[in-house]
Amino acid sequence: MTTAGAETDGEVGERRRLVNVAYRLLGSLTEAEDAVQEAYARWYALPPGKRREVLAPGAWLTTVTGRICLDLLGSARARRERYVGAWLPEPLPEQLPGGSRTEDLADQVVLDESVAMAFLVVLESMTPAERVALVLHDVFHYPFAEIAAVLGRTPAACKQLASSARRRAGAAPAPVPATARAETVRRVREAWQSKDIAGLVAVLDPAAVMTADGGGLVGAALRPVEGGARIAEYMLAIADRAPGLELLERPVNGAPGLVARRDGVVLTVASFDIADDGRVARIWVVRNPEKLRPWAREG
Repeated sequence: MTTAGAETDGEVGERRRLVNVAYRLLGSLTEAEDAVQEAYARWYALPPGKRREVLAPGAWLTTVTGRICLDLLGSARARRERYVGAWLPEPLPEQLPGGSRTEDLADQVVLDESVAMAFLVVLESMTPAERVALVLHDVFHYPFAEIAAVLGRTPAACKQLASSARRRAGAAPAPVPATARAETVRRVREAWQSKDIAGLVAVLDPAAVMTADGGGLVGAALRPVEGGARIAEYMLAIADRAPGLELLERPVNGAPGLVARRDGVVLTVASFDIADDGRVARIWVVRNPEKLRPWAREG
């Protein structure tokens, strides 16, 4: 297999596209890279004559990457039954200019609505086949004939899977303007820092839900915390127990979020779903240090 330094621009671009596909399918940057590496390993393991017979190497790599992801999604269900507490997708920091695979894998992922934490969480409710069909068709615009090669089903069956996935996802609400989302997140940060419980309750929807992922490696609520008042109390209890913790406003998966760090080390990344009235409807808190590796350079 070629090394990263020996890859052509076309190969680097192809790898980037595959990583984007795999991250959306798996919700894990680490697993996405592993899946793409395995797909390339299979490509270079083909005899040269066989490789020359492949008319569209990009399509071949996409099919193989999709099949690898499909297998991983199937096994992930069993793994997540043993996972301590809630499992959340790996959050991504803001894409930085000039990044490359060797510098920071996170720089390869295009941050758009298809990597919003709310969308990735919804994908978790789907079957592996539904998830693959929806992501490949609706996000990356692959025809069902090509998706059929990934899933081993007919194009008509793949179309039905995508339709079923859309029903699970439901109608997407109109996005709240970025400035309004940022203002809401700012109000959360300010209320938390000043230990203003009334301010926190005011910015949280009464039916808000907070889900935390510590993976059994660090302390985190094992069950979702429901209700704005309970979430506010929980957040302020953390503030009391965490002297020296900085709370910073940072983009998370392309949307306004919060990052908590101590002594320069990121300990928590929080994503928010903002309702159209400007209040927080959902909070996703990732504390599992294995999922925070892309944030190591947060400054």
